[in-house]
Amino acid sequence: MRPQPDIIEELVLAEASAWLARLQGPARTAAAEAAFKSWLAADASHARAFTRVTDTWDIIPGAARLSVGATAPRARRPRQRLLLAAAACFACLLIAGAGSWFYLRDPVYRTAIGEQRTVTLSDGSYVTLNTDTELTVSYRKGVRRLRLHHGEAMFDVAKNPQRPFIVQTSAAQVRALGTVFDVRSDPDRIAVYLIKGRVEVSQRKASRSQIQLAQATVLSPGERITLSAHAKQILDRPNAAEITAWRQGEVMFDNATLAEAIAELDRYGDSHVQLGDPALAPLRVSGVFAIRDPGEFASTIAQLHGLKVARSNGRTLIER
Repeated sequence: MRPQPDIIEELVLAEASAWLARLQGPARTAAAEAAFKSWLAADASHARAFTRVTDTWDIIPGAARLSVGATAPRARRPRQRLLLAAAACFACLLIAGAGSWFYLRDPVYRTAIGEQRTVTLSDGSYVTLNTDTELTVSYRKGVRRLRLHHGEAMFDVAKNPQRPFIVQTSAAQVRALGTVFDVRSDPDRIAVYLIKGRVEVSQRKASRSQIQLAQATVLSPGERITLSAHAKQILDRPNAAEITAWRQGEVMFDNATLAEAIAELDRYGDSHVQLGDPALAPLRVSGVFAIRDPGEFASTIAQLHGLKVARSNGRTLIER
């Protein structure tokens, strides 16, 4: 059986810590330096690990002194040598532990307003983040747990039944095994749309000091569940192209109100599109529009509804 990647990484970090302690102490010789260079060149992960533990060495007060203190030229008594060796060993363990902590810190991925990016996780899963999104990845031995703080992300999950893949938001938990799904976390609602595979969606409810999960809803491909603290769960089957259009830099509306359409465009940056008359807000909009071209959106809406577009001071005004 091959060792797990996280175990291999821990061993490399331990080796790097041992080399650092050796090079900082009396065992540093020309032969040791040559051996270290050979170890460093053997694999790219060795250089990365050594950089991590070196950074950690620099921030731990007195760690270097524990090891360098063993360099006095005169012979010491056995008790002194034993104490110095123990100190150097302690420094090495401290560096190894801190280096592991550095490596195991949960990575956080963010996108700015209007930005989109795709990241590959350590298990081979892919996550594509939409505009103004923040995601924390907390992988552990028995579970792959991610926290979507806000925004929207599409998850393409590498299958591993022994290591569940769980996405948490402020109000929901999504459990998946080998699947593709989209999660959108807005301040007032959570929406989960299943593209492929199978997911279980549970609403998270606070009870005193604990978080409880409501009974899970199992989604079939093409289904979306919308959760809100102030409304009942809504289960529907929206247009798949409408949900995933952002992946192509577009927004798609299917009988949305004009107010909803402008608000959606504003997610990707201030669209500068405004209504000259609030009475225009309920007008219905259908079609596909480029995220980066709100002017085209305004012109199309004006043509469809017999309106006009006025531009002033960087603003696009839709009016009668």
